[in-house]
Amino acid sequence: MKNLVKSYINSDIAPHTVNRRFSVAPMIDWTDKHCRYFHRLLTSQALLYTEMVTTGAVEHGDRDKILGYNQPEHPIALQLGGSDPKALAAASVIAEQLGYDEINLNVGCPSDRVQSGSFGACLMAEPQLVAECVQAMEAAVSVPITVKCRIGIDDQDSEADLTNFVQHMVDAQLQSITIHARKAWLNGLSPKQNRDVPPLDYDRVYRIKQKFPALEVIINGGIKTLDQALTHLQHVDGAMLGRAAYQTPWILSAVDEIIFDAPKNTENRHDIAHKMLDYIDNYLTADITGRARAHHITRHMIFLFQGIEGARKYRQILSVEANKLGAGSEVLAKALTYVNP
Repeated sequence: MKNLVKSYINSDIAPHTVNRRFSVAPMIDWTDKHCRYFHRLLTSQALLYTEMVTTGAVEHGDRDKILGYNQPEHPIALQLGGSDPKALAAASVIAEQLGYDEINLNVGCPSDRVQSGSFGACLMAEPQLVAECVQAMEAAVSVPITVKCRIGIDDQDSEADLTNFVQHMVDAQLQSITIHARKAWLNGLSPKQNRDVPPLDYDRVYRIKQKFPALEVIINGGIKTLDQALTHLQHVDGAMLGRAAYQTPWILSAVDEIIFDAPKNTENRHDIAHKMLDYIDNYLTADITGRARAHHITRHMIFLFQGIEGARKYRQILSVEANKLGAGSEVLAKALTYVNP
């Protein structure tokens, strides 16, 4: 299958180098292309992930809307949801053609909608099927295939269960796995509760790295600071930040220097925000549907000035005015007058 699809790949789109030492987690309703563009202004090194996209949406949906991204977002990974090896392979081919640098299989989402589609966290109970999915995806494309999972689900959450799951991934030639260090309760807890209620078990993830030293292991779940990320990096290969990257985005401005030992981002908050002004105007100008709103972009910037004097007024202006018909970058410019750099 791999040789068959290669002729369709756009040779002008070369995959970017992927370094998973630090990444921003895929988050539904959060990490869309506007969020990722904003985050890329804060860090040039972190790996960015899309929201989860189902294979059905890739096949039948508006691909420009669902899979479109801005070139500066690289390196960027597409997270897929599905459980049919053939469908996942086909979606992976499309993702590679579009220039995504990595394709990640979701084996961690606990929502009812995902379960009804027989994918997400419930797949942890079917490691052989996941292995078949991974093998099909790997055979179809050249970009890296990765998996994001939990440490367990419901009553199937022993260390032996997780080890067995990971062994199946290794046998399928998987090179990198991201493990959310919290099990998922598929019955009785909402997705929101699943982010907080089951206890975190970082040590279990550390032990997976010890058992599979050749496997790249990325840890996710409850990480709030770069100091915490550095602590995890003493035990595993990478750290993935979720809600903290969204709710305290300025933390990303220190990632290049602290995590990657790369040149420091010397721009201040105002510098970053001003770069978003043209992005907002370009987005609104290009819209032909009449549905585009400045809010689609500024909602990701709400917490940029968290802890800075005037932040409350800044948030209020963006929350109220940016969603109005006809509102443009001037709303963000107005909000910025209330906060210091």
